[in-house]
Amino acid sequence: MTGPVEHKGSAPIFIISDGTGDTAKHVLEACIVQFNDPNVSISVFSSVKEQEQLRTIMELAKEKKAMLVATLVCSEQRTEAERLASKYRIPMVDVVGNMLGTMSTFLRKRPKGMPGLLHMTTEAYFKRIDAVEFTVKADDGKEPRMLNEADIVLVGISRTSKTPLSVFLAHKGFKVGNVPIVLDREVPSQLWDVDPNRIFGLTIKPSSLQNIRKERLQTMRMSDKTNYGQLDYIMAELDFANDLFARNREWPVIDVTNNAVEETAAIIVKVLTDRGIALPGGEVGQL
Repeated sequence: MTGPVEHKGSAPIFIISDGTGDTAKHVLEACIVQFNDPNVSISVFSSVKEQEQLRTIMELAKEKKAMLVATLVCSEQRTEAERLASKYRIPMVDVVGNMLGTMSTFLRKRPKGMPGLLHMTTEAYFKRIDAVEFTVKADDGKEPRMLNEADIVLVGISRTSKTPLSVFLAHKGFKVGNVPIVLDREVPSQLWDVDPNRIFGLTIKPSSLQNIRKERLQTMRMSDKTNYGQLDYIMAELDFANDLFARNREWPVIDVTNNAVEETAAIIVKVLTDRGIALPGGEVGQL
């Protein structure tokens, strides 16, 4: 058993998993943000594969008056967790139990109940590794000859989230190239060899971009009086980019202002799906 990994606060929540606990943590974090000042402490108990480990954690949860969030794929462990939670009157959410039960009925098959299957090395896993390596090499227009091999190509001026978005999509299995738009410079000729259905333009509101760039200049200890941080120069860059986008109407243009990387990525994946373009497999992860 590994753990606990603690995040301090007043209301204790225990995550119990026979894998890494990442799935439960993501679900829990998605719920926590819906509350104002929840002030919780999260303790992650991973690789809980023995019932004695489970009982020890349950006794601690009873003592601390904690809530439990469980991702236990082993049916015996789930049954024991439910029994102990009931015995000790501990509130518990079973993240995967109901899903496995419903899917078992629907598919008319029994689940394997083996922790860590998603973490096993598969062909899809190696494809994602290849995608990440490709994306790093093709970042910021460094290797324009690679663009024609990309699943997705992102085009935008500096600080429109091209690199973080590329990396996020690469972890989903997409080979991503990105091309910076520089004022009064032509984009690489190799861009015109790419299927336009795979190219996406990125834009942003000028004031937001100026704030982002000024923070970047401060980090680099450079003056914010340079063209890079000046609003009139930013407006000229955006006009130049918008002119390029207008001449290539097949490219969807996404405004990334105040968008999380995940939100922009979801828009891109939906467009590709709507266009009938095959998508790579799901993420590598573990319960």
